[in-house]
Amino acid sequence: MEGKQTKLVIAIDGFSSCGKSTMAKDIAKRMGYIYVDTGAMYRAVTLYALRNNWIKDDNIDKKNLIDSLDDIKISFQYNQENQSNITFLNGENIETEIRQLKVSDNVSIVAAIAEVRKHLVKLQQEFGKDAGVVMDGRDIGTVVFPNADLKIFMTADPLIRAQRRYDELKAKGDLVTIEEILANVEKRDHIDQTREESPLTKADDAITLDNSHLTPVEQTAQVMQWIKDKITEKDS
Repeated sequence: MEGKQTKLVIAIDGFSSCGKSTMAKDIAKRMGYIYVDTGAMYRAVTLYALRNNWIKDDNIDKKNLIDSLDDIKISFQYNQENQSNITFLNGENIETEIRQLKVSDNVSIVAAIAEVRKHLVKLQQEFGKDAGVVMDGRDIGTVVFPNADLKIFMTADPLIRAQRRYDELKAKGDLVTIEEILANVEKRDHIDQTREESPLTKADDAITLDNSHLTPVEQTAQVMQWIKDKITEKDS
């Protein structure tokens, strides 16, 4: 579907462990679009705070973190070998480290800080200032790009999401239990939906995609059809 077609801004929001990033990367590749992993950006900030011992028992030293935001440089590089994005924090490859459970357990409380969100939203808007971008997160269609051409809200049963995450981490050799992962999923859902700053909500004009029982092929086919329909609509 590449070529001289109308380019879209595609916003993908939804719950944790729904496969938002995997789908967004795939769609971006198919369309020849830029992919921005906003979740990785929040994970990078979380890792920075953890390394500085600013997070302990779900409490965070907000002042030190907020004062240091301008020192946190986040960038992405495309890995041609495995066709994926690599996240860098101040020039260091942190892609593997930010996917660990310690970061997952704390990313939602970091993402709930208004100053952190405002800082990263500005960066995200700069990444996607030109059309031809796919961005996934929690508030892309409501805050970052409220005028996105296509908004998708992803969801799935919590236990199914936990099982997917468990299988992914086990494959990497991480020592985790399904109970730990389910608790993490439910904790993140609660924080994401109840935080004061940009809570996770479905945009009024977003399309719901429940992938609890969809195969990756079925999911991709559905989303590509929505993209095709939106391009046709804009070109007509």
